[in-house]
Amino acid sequence: MASQPELEHPRKAFGWAARDPSGLLSPFNFSRREVGEKDVAFKVLYCGICHSDLHSLKNEWGNSIYPIVPGHEVAGVVTEVGSKVEKFKVGDKVGVGCLVDSCRTCHSCSDNLENYCPQFTLTYGAKYRDSTITYGGYSDSMVADEHFVIRIPEGLPLDAAAPLLCAGITVYSPLRYFELDKPGLHVGVVGLGGLGHMAVKFAKAFRAKVTIISTSPNKKEEAIQHLGADSFLISRDVDQMQAAKGSLDGIIDTVSAAHPLLPLIDLLKSQGKLVMVGAPDKPLELPIFPLLAGRKIVAGSLVGGLKETQEMIDFAAKHNVKPDIEVIPMDYVNTAMKRLVKADVKYRFVIDIGNTLKPY
Repeated sequence: MASQPELEHPRKAFGWAARDPSGLLSPFNFSRREVGEKDVAFKVLYCGICHSDLHSLKNEWGNSIYPIVPGHEVAGVVTEVGSKVEKFKVGDKVGVGCLVDSCRTCHSCSDNLENYCPQFTLTYGAKYRDSTITYGGYSDSMVADEHFVIRIPEGLPLDAAAPLLCAGITVYSPLRYFELDKPGLHVGVVGLGGLGHMAVKFAKAFRAKVTIISTSPNKKEEAIQHLGADSFLISRDVDQMQAAKGSLDGIIDTVSAAHPLLPLIDLLKSQGKLVMVGAPDKPLELPIFPLLAGRKIVAGSLVGGLKETQEMIDFAAKHNVKPDIEVIPMDYVNTAMKRLVKADVKYRFVIDIGNTLKPY
């Protein structure tokens, strides 16, 4: 017989969970492990809602483990530290992103790229080394190894910091790695949602020129006036796309729906880079001749390692890079998920866990 989540570990915890692929979230009692030597326990105050939470709740990727407590954009305040913790003390502002463990010995881990470790452990919906299930930040508390905990700098509000731990690092990492972080470069951003708007903000902070590529003409004014993009291309407008051919040094593609890549590859200069950070559930068609003709690259990138995530959040605090958020109470979460399906949010929901998560 399976053990009961609320009895697996010594520390009582409370959150909201989905029990089946309907994805409907409701109150859930479970437990967290005791604080080990290198562990940090913290009270969760805010948790961002990532589009991948929605995929996981509905088992759209086929690997969900129920009951599932989502949330990997988690921010809060330290309540307890283990005897050998060096980086944190009680009262510190901290966060946890997409990972809570990795093997710590492989080539990727040695390179501070825990996100590419073959054995990384996701913050929710995965299994710890003791085979118990990981539960995420739609909950009152968390316990994590200090290596996987991020310090949130003074001056960066916790509600704004939360989405940086996934949406922020997901676009910051490829901008840095593929050297699209240089002043004067021309960077394209495909899609203007949670990831896309952060890509615009970071690229502008790097002093790049930014063009947004979208299917939605009604987003143009907002993109230029509010987010500070330099130009806006409607991807279905053949004339606009033709006029912009060969103009971009790189593109960050945040779209998770099926879409054609050829028009995007055509926008790149020779030796330009198209970096995929969205996760379409069906394979996309990749035309090879346009790559050969310009020595162009199509690449992928998945969040970031812990060292780079800390670097990103420090950069965000220094340059005032913050997501546009809509803060919601815990009991609004199912409505928020319905709105997320319709892309009815600018640009990230953040749950006010500290003030609105009430035990039932």
